[in-house]
Amino acid sequence: MEQDIMEIGEAAYRAAGELLAAARLEQGSLFVVGCSTSEVAGEKIGSASSPEIAEAVFAGVYMAAQENGVYLAAQCCEHLNRALILEKAAAEKFGYERVNVVPMPKAGGSFATMAWQYLREPVAVEHIQAAAGMDIGNTLIGMHLKEVAVPVRVSVRKIGEANVVCARTRAKYIGGERAVYDAGLA
Repeated sequence: MEQDIMEIGEAAYRAAGELLAAARLEQGSLFVVGCSTSEVAGEKIGSASSPEIAEAVFAGVYMAAQENGVYLAAQCCEHLNRALILEKAAAEKFGYERVNVVPMPKAGGSFATMAWQYLREPVAVEHIQAAAGMDIGNTLIGMHLKEVAVPVRVSVRKIGEANVVCARTRAKYIGGERAVYDAGLA
């Protein structure tokens, strides 16, 4: 099991690193991750929360986020309405209102609980607009991405038994057939 946990952490790091490289985010951007540790373990979402798996996944994605100079936002489970745990500095930077809740493995999820434990100054907020995101185990992070999400394929298709789906966002194209677009924003 220890080897499996190590492989899970390495896969999470690799997937997050590939996504962040493809997304080319600006320093200080938001990167949202939702993770069902039950799905990683091969069980039904919400049925087998695992702090050990959560710690491995969190360590991997957090390291990739730090290396890329972006803030990590950990999505809670549906019992907390998919609230997010992020650094207080990020919440303040983006003007997100803080809410009063502390995630636990069965109310918020093990992944968000690890974020609460390991971030320097964790706070909870209800909504964000992240520039990129990673969904591990069908956690439905789309509600926390900016409006125009673009799928990103990474080499890591699964972490443990959980499907991995990644996205970056881009600026909206506006105008008609005569409009000219900045290729750097695509």
